[in-house]
Amino acid sequence: MERIDVKIKSVKESSYPILIDKNLLDNVYDYIKSRTEARKFLVVTNTKIYSHYGSKLSDKSADFIILPDGEQYKNREIASTIIDKAIQMKLERKDAIIALGGGVIGDMAGFAASVYMRGIDYIQIPTTLLAQVDSSVGGKVAVNHNLGKNIIGNFYQPKLVIADTNTLYTLDNRQFKTGLAEVLKYAFIEKTCNAGEEYKLFEFLRNNKDKILQKDSDTLKQLIKICCLLKSSVVNRDEKEKGLRAILNFGHTYAHAIENVTDYRLYTHGEAVSIGMKLVFDLAKSLKLIPDYYYNAAVNLINEYGLVTKIGFHTCKETFYAAMLSDKKVRNGNINFVVPVGEKEVKIINNIDKNLILQGIVYT
Repeated sequence: MERIDVKIKSVKESSYPILIDKNLLDNVYDYIKSRTEARKFLVVTNTKIYSHYGSKLSDKSADFIILPDGEQYKNREIASTIIDKAIQMKLERKDAIIALGGGVIGDMAGFAASVYMRGIDYIQIPTTLLAQVDSSVGGKVAVNHNLGKNIIGNFYQPKLVIADTNTLYTLDNRQFKTGLAEVLKYAFIEKTCNAGEEYKLFEFLRNNKDKILQKDSDTLKQLIKICCLLKSSVVNRDEKEKGLRAILNFGHTYAHAIENVTDYRLYTHGEAVSIGMKLVFDLAKSLKLIPDYYYNAAVNLINEYGLVTKIGFHTCKETFYAAMLSDKKVRNGNINFVVPVGEKEVKIINNIDKNLILQGIVYT
C-alpha cells in the first residue's frame, strides 16, 4: 500500500494520510476508525456508486444518503438534504461524514461536514480517477451557484483519503478519460509544483499510455501516487490558494466557463478541462510564451489519450466572456490565467487582451 501524508498547518494534527492500493474497501472501517473517534457515520453517495460499493460501507454504525448523479445536482439544495439527514441521525460533533463517490459527492459531503455544527470529521473515499488524483486531496469543498462554479465553499481538510484502485474498473471510458484530463494537468505543471523530486510525469504518461488505458493496476497506483505527491506538495505550502495553489487551475479558467454556459450538462468536468488546456496552450503559443516543439508535444499528448479538445456547442462570445468574469479566480476585474511558459512550467498572468482570450472560442 502507498501512503502519502498531506501536511496542513491550519489543523491540530500535522498531516492526514492518503492510502492508495487495491482492495482497501475490504477493511474500510479499520482505516476509518484509526483516524476518527466517531461513533456514527453518514455515508454520502449516489445511486450508481451505492449499487457497486454500498455493501462495503454497510455497518451498524452507519447510515446512507443516496443522491442523484451529476454536476447539475451540486448545489445548495442538495447539500441541505445532507445536513437534514445529519440532523435526523443526531450526528454529534465527534461523529463523521463519509464521501463515497467522485468529485461531486466529495465536494458536497465535505461542504456539509464543514458547516454542520461548525465542522465535523469527514473521510474521502474517491471512486473515480479524477477524484483519486485531484479533488479528494487538498480540502477544497464547495457547491455551485447558477452564476459560477464552486462559488460557495470552504477549505476544509478530510481526516483520511482512501483511494481503492479497484473502483476504477467500474468506470466507463468517458469517465476514465475525464480523470485523465486532470492527470495530464499535473504533467504540464510539474516543475512549478516544486515537489523537491522530479517525477517526470510527462514522460511516464508517454511511455505507459497503453498500460494506463488498459487500467493496469500497478501502473495506475503509481500514476495516482505521483499526482497526489505533486498536489500535496502545493497544498502543503499554500493551503488556501493565496498564491502557488492557483497553478492547480491550469485549464480551469476556460473549463469553468464552458461548464457554466452549458449548465453543467454537456461536458464532464474533465472534458471541459481538456478543452481548456488546449485553449490555454493555443493562447500561450499566440503570446510566444512557449516554443513550438513543446506546444506540439503537449497537444500531441492530449490527443494521444483521446481527450476532448474542441467546443461542440454554440453561445455568444460575450456570454462566454461574462461567465469567465464571474469565476472566483478574477482579480480586480481581470481574468487570471495559468499559462505555460516553458516545459512543465506555468505562471499566472491577468493582463491578456479580451480578443486574444476569445480567439480560440471556435465552435465545431
